[in-house]
Amino acid sequence: MDRVDYQSLLIQDLIASNTDRTLDLNPWYQRRSVWSTPQKAYLINSILEQKPVPSLYIRHQIDIENERSVKEVVDGQQRIRTIISYRLDEFAAKHPSHPRKVLYSELARGEKEAFLATAVSVGYLIGADDRDVIEIFGRINSISKTLNPQEKRNAQYSGEFKQFSLQQAAARVPFWRATSIFSASDISRMVEVQFISDLAINMIEGLQDYSAPKIDRYYKLYDAEFEAALDLTSRMERIFQLLAEMQSELFRDTVFSQYQVAFSLMIVLDSLRDNMPNRDRLAAAMRAIDAQAVAARAAGELMGMELQLVEAFTGGNLHRLAARRKRDEVIRAALR
Repeated sequence: MDRVDYQSLLIQDLIASNTDRTLDLNPWYQRRSVWSTPQKAYLINSILEQKPVPSLYIRHQIDIENERSVKEVVDGQQRIRTIISYRLDEFAAKHPSHPRKVLYSELARGEKEAFLATAVSVGYLIGADDRDVIEIFGRINSISKTLNPQEKRNAQYSGEFKQFSLQQAAARVPFWRATSIFSASDISRMVEVQFISDLAINMIEGLQDYSAPKIDRYYKLYDAEFEAALDLTSRMERIFQLLAEMQSELFRDTVFSQYQVAFSLMIVLDSLRDNMPNRDRLAAAMRAIDAQAVAARAAGELMGMELQLVEAFTGGNLHRLAARRKRDEVIRAALR
């Protein structure tokens, strides 16, 4: 192979290349997997919101007999098919200027122009033979690290519950950073996104044990639609708006620096949304709980209620239902 040339290609030109049959979407080594509608809608939403999408890789060859260029898709087949499919009105996607999902034909003239004029990154493989292409295809589609459960969900699903969790987690980045509830490493591995997913489930169903399979089921069940998104967005906004008013030290220097303890605080605040405590009352309660937990832990040999308190706020199984129930009880009592 001679080289890889990276260029920008307008979506209109990409569609035209398919129409005039100078783009081969079915080389023999390509997978035949088909994206679900939520996966397609997620890609189009990313384009409509001018968010980055992965580069396409195309082998560029010259058809000497017919004196024309032939472009063979090495990586990006499903993305290109999705773009063409949306242009043909085969599914709807979210647009930032519309309250519901829209077909391409329902976009305003300027919105259509913006979509077609969007540039995507293309890496053209120049002088690549079949051996080069297979090696590159394998490299592009290999996984270089072991994915955790949330990263696997993120790779598998593209629908409404995933988007809700991603958007809520991203909106709270200033809070995560100020309080150190999640480290940069946690955020890079999507731990805070899983936290939001778990929080949403508990806000819907009531206090639950942490369950990875249940989170998986929510991603699958609400892949196409998640009708509770608007209500939960409003409720989470109220919680985080109050917490953002608190001094960051109330989290960083206390038991509330542990995200499972902060989780319990958020659940209690949501349950009190019709009578939310003010900032001073909440700060006093957090300090009292921290002092109580620290004193109990320093007491030495623990028994009974003191042991339950320490295990609920500083133990190793903070995500289990028994610990969540104990924290819920303590936080509610402190806020009375």
